[in-house]
Amino acid sequence: MDVVTRFAPSPTGMLHIGGARTALFNYLFAKHHNGKFLLRIEDTDRERSTPEATAAILEGMDWLGLKADEPPLMQFERAARHAEVAYEMIERGTAFRCYATQEELQARRDLGEEKRQAAKAEGISDETKAALLAEAHELLAPYRSPWRDGAPPPAPDASFTVRLRAPDGGERVLEDGVQGTIRIQASELDDLILLRADGTPTYMLAVVVDDHDMDVTHIIRGDDHLRNAFRQIPIYEAMGWTVPLMAHVPMIHGQDGAKLSKRHGALSTLAYREMGYLPEAMRAYLLRIGWSHGDQEIFTDEEAIAAFDISGINRAPGRLDLDKLGQVNSHFMRLADDDRLFGLLKPYWEAEGAIIGDAEPRLRAALPHMKDRGNTLPELAQSFAFLLAKRPLAMNKNARKALSGEGLDRLRGLRDELLRTPQWTAEQISATITSYCTAQDLSMGQIGQPLRAALTGGLPAPDIAPVLEWLGRDEALGRIDDQLAPETAQGA
Repeated sequence: MDVVTRFAPSPTGMLHIGGARTALFNYLFAKHHNGKFLLRIEDTDRERSTPEATAAILEGMDWLGLKADEPPLMQFERAARHAEVAYEMIERGTAFRCYATQEELQARRDLGEEKRQAAKAEGISDETKAALLAEAHELLAPYRSPWRDGAPPPAPDASFTVRLRAPDGGERVLEDGVQGTIRIQASELDDLILLRADGTPTYMLAVVVDDHDMDVTHIIRGDDHLRNAFRQIPIYEAMGWTVPLMAHVPMIHGQDGAKLSKRHGALSTLAYREMGYLPEAMRAYLLRIGWSHGDQEIFTDEEAIAAFDISGINRAPGRLDLDKLGQVNSHFMRLADDDRLFGLLKPYWEAEGAIIGDAEPRLRAALPHMKDRGNTLPELAQSFAFLLAKRPLAMNKNARKALSGEGLDRLRGLRDELLRTPQWTAEQISATITSYCTAQDLSMGQIGQPLRAALTGGLPAPDIAPVLEWLGRDEALGRIDDQLAPETAQGA
């Protein structure tokens, strides 16, 4: 079998993080089997579907790197094909024209609810109560049209819907790739509307026709569609089409086990981009929400494609854990190409008013050694603040304290030694500082504190020798000189 999967979002809003995981599962399953991954935009709901939502979905898919193997299919554009299938089903005797109006159907439901409420009244006999409940059950049961067996229309020009002739009786069984064997009674299924009275196709019909025409072999989707499976399979059967294998994936929940909502974190996939997560980290993290493969925690794309199978999907809902996502993102930032990472960090620096310019060499020099200093891009960008600080540096309280009295005198002596350092490398700088401390009978802390204060203004920074190297000889000595100047020293 040539495997074909699809992701079919409705463009009525953002690409939800749960939808992104569904897309990822479909993508990986297709690639694992050297098959095709397709994208379909289910825009049949014309009132709620918007071009902006479609664009957001496509942008989210592009950012995640989930590229479909063919251009996206727009469902609404295929309405004529959907109607064609409905009329073919009428010819086959598996669908029929139904002349019940919406008003009649609503009156039926209202009467059923009225009977059900009447059965709760006090003072009625058990016999009357049972009769009322039986009537209510019949009126509220899945609708079986009186025209399903060929009854004539009420009038020659009467409007009609086209309905599927639901299975008459017995048990319906679905062998689901995730949920296992699921059974319902055929009596739970209604005569499903395929074409509305205005001739437009319903979602249920459009989905089945599109999946068939796209040669979809495996449908991997959220378990909120599980009930739909039992309504859609009879359409395949009515046309004599092969039913794709289905796998219904549990939803993503929050850490507290409740249905995922905004209080658990961002729901939009693109929001995670804005929060500073890498797409490869999102793919690796989403993969592990509700799917497992041995004890491995983090997968590269190649490893995920090689390992992914439906059998690894859990029946229990996965849980969104932002702390874990941060750890995964930190892992992939450390692996990221330096040039790419610099380009991703630059907008964050500029947003804080930093002028990169002359600072770029020191930023690039530090980047390979600083990648582990944050879980997101903005956190990592912030850790470079000491390299972007403008002279003379603003000093926090601790820095001012370190640069008073003896600290400033020690710094003056070290400055002369640093000036004579033959090569401006962390190794040579470290040797110079060690030699100075030995000669002056100082501990590393006694010189390290004023030196770090002069170079960073008290901002967080890694080991001092690399900091000096990254700043470069001129900038580093210039920052020290700023603090040794009489007016600066007095201000400290």
